[in-house]
Amino acid sequence: MQVIILTAGQSSRFWPLNQRHKSLVKIMGKPLIWYTINGLEKAGIKEIIIVQNQKKEIERELTLHRIYSGAGQIKYVIQKKPTGMGDAILEAENLLKDCFFVLNAERIDAGDYINEILNKFKRGKCNSILLASKTKTPWFFGILKVKEDKVLEIIEKPKKGKAPSDLKVIGIYFLPKEFLIYLRKFRGHQYSFEKALSFFAKRESIKFTVSLKEPPSLKFPWHLFEIKNFLMKRYLKSEIANSAKIAKSCQIENKIFISENCKIFENVVIKGPCYIGKNCIIGNNSLIRESTNLENSCLIGANAEVKNCLFQENIHTHSGYFGDSIFGKECRIGAGLITANVRLDRKKVKPLVKKERIDTGFKRLGTIVGENTSFGIHCSLMPGVLIGSNCQIGPNSLVEENIEDNIIFYTKFKGIKKIKK
Repeated sequence: MQVIILTAGQSSRFWPLNQRHKSLVKIMGKPLIWYTINGLEKAGIKEIIIVQNQKKEIERELTLHRIYSGAGQIKYVIQKKPTGMGDAILEAENLLKDCFFVLNAERIDAGDYINEILNKFKRGKCNSILLASKTKTPWFFGILKVKEDKVLEIIEKPKKGKAPSDLKVIGIYFLPKEFLIYLRKFRGHQYSFEKALSFFAKRESIKFTVSLKEPPSLKFPWHLFEIKNFLMKRYLKSEIANSAKIAKSCQIENKIFISENCKIFENVVIKGPCYIGKNCIIGNNSLIRESTNLENSCLIGANAEVKNCLFQENIHTHSGYFGDSIFGKECRIGAGLITANVRLDRKKVKPLVKKERIDTGFKRLGTIVGENTSFGIHCSLMPGVLIGSNCQIGPNSLVEENIEDNIIFYTKFKGIKKIKK
């Protein structure tokens, strides 16, 4: 059985964390695509085809970490331009043998459903099966129009109140090679896959199976919190490396993983579940709590509090409060930074994405920051603010709105200055 994993998309809705493909965000020391491949391997998949872009960043990452260690193999093909999911599948056409799975790289739970779909395939004498789940926000997804267990059509992002059902496609498809004939009819269209699938459904039999649990999604960057918690529950082990140096006055509670060569100074409190990667340093009197994930070489200064955060590699902070926030790698953070994570009116936080306010469903959400951004001392960041990569935020700045990539931003007296680098 073959699986096509799609990794060539631009992930524009994932800004400011889309400097690389979103499946390369790391949790517990491994990129998300590792968990996808690991699950497929456990489900018995022995051949994977990865469609990547010309940067080949996925191939480099997997090769560097020797991620796929099973009896099978990974083959790579290039999609030169991000012209949609359908065109990506056609790039793998010459490698396909028969029926195949298609899924997105960040579908970390894919291995849970492979055998369920194959069993339906064997029972139902149907060679086309989709996985679906119920949603309360159908306008964000491809929605199924169905009759009993048969798919009649897929409506891409229907307008509010116009959805044919509450069943969303969750990105795992089992298809015959003959489907490519239909796919070629719509080649070059942004939604060629969805159009071909609807066209195919009217002429052939496509069935669906519904996941009883809500699979974690990864359309927007704040979805990483749900994925982080899902992976910690499944993979986190309570372990402290022998090479870690931990002061006797430290307090460590619940499930905690502390990796090699970490230094934890006096009076630090760590309340799990938490993951602390290699070569991390946590300064005196700091508090790390509630599902925080620190990747390799992070430095948390003295007197800091970090709650439910995801820090990528090599982030340096001083004192401050970091709540329900995500920081891309190589960020530098001056003393006294505060991430506000709750609105004064206690309503749900709604970040601005592509000029539209998106309801996260969260009453607690701090900031999300791209890579290589620096903050001066005493900065304040309002709930749900998104800050791009390669920015400089000046001392004493109050950030109330999104800041694009490559911006120098600072508040001076009563005025605000933004300077494009």
